[in-house]
Amino acid sequence: MMKNLLLLFSLLLFTSCNTTTVNEDEVAIKKVISDQQMAWNNYDLEGFMQGYWKSEELKFYGSNGVTYGWDNTLTRYKTAYPSKEHTGALKFVLNDISKIDNVSYYVMGEYHLERSVGNADGIFMIIFKKIDGQWKIIADTSC
Repeated sequence: MMKNLLLLFSLLLFTSCNTTTVNEDEVAIKKVISDQQMAWNNYDLEGFMQGYWKSEELKFYGSNGVTYGWDNTLTRYKTAYPSKEHTGALKFVLNDISKIDNVSYYVMGEYHLERSVGNADGIFMIIFKKIDGQWKIIADTSC
């Protein structure tokens, strides 16, 4: 009986610790996305890019195909959104955050841009990975 209670207690403790970690991860990931939204709305594309992994291995897959690397992705954003009128006001809607493994999550959601040059809406799926203690987007598929 005592052995069964100890086993049950251990399982409950492990489950609650694991859930806490997932919740902490999700809060941290949501903070990255919130910071990106705020930077975008201030027409701070470099600030927006801080959520991405600063690596040549970063992948962005959009309507024009795959863009490789942090610098190339920033250049793509600067070309596609050359002014505050083009960036407008961004709102993200997060539909799902799911754990892939201990250092990776995928996030699926929507983006909504309200802007004077015409509104834009779409969907995205991004992959986050914990790198050097920080959650960074390593792959982004947006359309």
